[in-house]
Parts: sequence; structure tokens; C-alpha cells
Amino acid sequence: MRPIATAALVLGLTAGAAPAHAEAPVFSDSAFSFVALGDMPYGDAAQTAYERLIDRVNRIDPAFTLHVGDIKGGGSDCSDDRFQVEYDNFMRYEGAIVYTPGDNEWTDCHRASAGGYDPLERLAAVRATFFPEPKSLGQTPIEVTRQADASDFSDMVENAVWQHGGVTFGTVHVVGSNNNFEVRSPAAVEEFFARDEANQAWIKHIFETATEADSAAVVIAMQADMFWGDLNRSSGFTGTMETLQAEGEAFAKPVLLVYGDSHQLEIDQPFRGEGGGRIDTMTALQVHGAGDVHAIRVVVDPTLPGVFGFVPVYEPDNLRTR
Repeated sequence: MRPIATAALVLGLTAGAAPAHAEAPVFSDSAFSFVALGDMPYGDAAQTAYERLIDRVNRIDPAFTLHVGDIKGGGSDCSDDRFQVEYDNFMRYEGAIVYTPGDNEWTDCHRASAGGYDPLERLAAVRATFFPEPKSLGQTPIEVTRQADASDFSDMVENAVWQHGGVTFGTVHVVGSNNNFEVRSPAAVEEFFARDEANQAWIKHIFETATEADSAAVVIAMQADMFWGDLNRSSGFTGTMETLQAEGEAFAKPVLLVYGDSHQLEIDQPFRGEGGGRIDTMTALQVHGAGDVHAIRVVVDPTLPGVFGFVPVYEPDNLRTR
């Protein structure tokens, strides 16, 4: 995992806009916040901790919450009953929660410990259970535009785009386990190529939407940690990374990628432009996960040059001692 000074960066981004005089506000009246989390809950033992975190998020009352997938452990039950438990978890959120799938919900369900399911059958079940309508989950859902309803990619009900407070938000279905680019079966490879094509088109559409709306920034959520290991021609993330970097560099305004997969809070600027240099306008946020049942609050102020600030949301009863 790439080394970064997470705590320093969090403090720097949240406090970097602090005024020289105490009477000046840190954020403008147009600021809002959303909460990001993922890779939880992993097993029945984590359910109580997750419920406590949901209660804390409800007290924060963000504009909405993003869950970046892996709603269960990779080796745990992939049954319809488990999906119903996780659906009920989503409906505990008093506000809106936008979800993008992870590999644990379908790609990894072929494992014997997960029930030995056909991953493509489980993918269909995920889509039917969690994405029946063009809106988020939660008790106060928000409307979204789905790729399935806005393009010829009629299966892609999980990819969405919406706008809030002058910022464009989108989800893209990119998952761990090499994005299902596996030699396990011809069907898996076929699924990967079809979804990968749809994802590249959707990333472009998200940025087109932002440009047309003159958005101050773009936020994209996905599950996979694409920064683990080297990207190459056998990687299921190469196309996504190339498209995201090209579109983000051309957009030339702040872009935030929110993702999970590796289960630790990290904030970094790993994106590289056509010349190989860092794209300073693009930031990546990896959320807590698995044993660290916490979240992060992203403060969004379109009037500030960097737009985004980050405040960890720790549930005290979920803190571990080492």
C-alpha cells in the first residue's frame, strides 16, 4: 500500500482554509456535507457496531451517504436472506444512501463458504434487490439518473449520476477481485468486458454532465482499490483508470474518487496526467472498512479552491484497542 500521511492530510484539508482571524467563517453558506463509508458490516458480530455507526450518521444528518460496496464479508453467505439483512440496514438511514456494489456481493459468491453461487446470478439478484427504481435507498431517498435509463446499457441500473449544491456525483460499478476479469469462466470474462465498456462510457457521461452544468467539482464512487499493485494489460482496472485520469485532467476542476476495498482510511493524490505528472485537482479517498466500523464526513464548499474537506466520523464504542 502506498505510504501517505493520512492524519496530516486530513487535518490539512479540513483546517487549511482556516481564516487568519477567528471571526471569519471556515466554510461559506453554500457548504454542505456527505458521509462516505463501505466494506461493512462483515459478519453478524459487526452488525451491532454498524447499527451504532448508522445512528451516529443519522445524528449528523448529511445531505446523503455513500456506501462504496462490500456489504458483507467475501467468504460469508450470499443468500437472498443475507441481501435482505443488508437492505434493511440501508433502510435504517434516515436520509438518503447511495450504494455501489462490491465484489463480495457477487463476484466472490462462487466460494464454497459463500454458498457456491453462480456470480452472474448473484449480480442479477443484487440489481433486483438494491436498484429497483431510479432513486437511492434510505428513508428519505433522492432521485438519480441511472445509466440503464439514459443509454443503451440497459443492465446497468447500479450506475447513477445526480447533482447537489453545484457538484456532480456519480457511481461506477468497478469492484475488487480484479473487477471480475477472471479466467474462472468464459462467462466471467464476457461480463467483465460488457460492464467495463459501460463503465468507461458512464465515466465520460458523468464528466459531460458536470461540464454542461458548470459544476464546481465531480465526485465518483466505486468499490475497488485500483491503486493496489501495478496496472497492466491483464488488470481489470486499466481502462477505468485511463478514462478517469483523462476525463479528470480535461475537466480541470476538483475531482474526488471515493472507494473502499482495502479497509483503511487513506487520502492521496495518486492520479497522473498524460505527461506523467501528478494531477493536482484529483484526490482519492479510501474509506474505513471491515474491523474499523467508522465513516468519513466530506465537507463540500464550492466557493473554496479545493472544494473538499475531510472529517473522520468515529463511533467511540467501535474503537479498537491494540
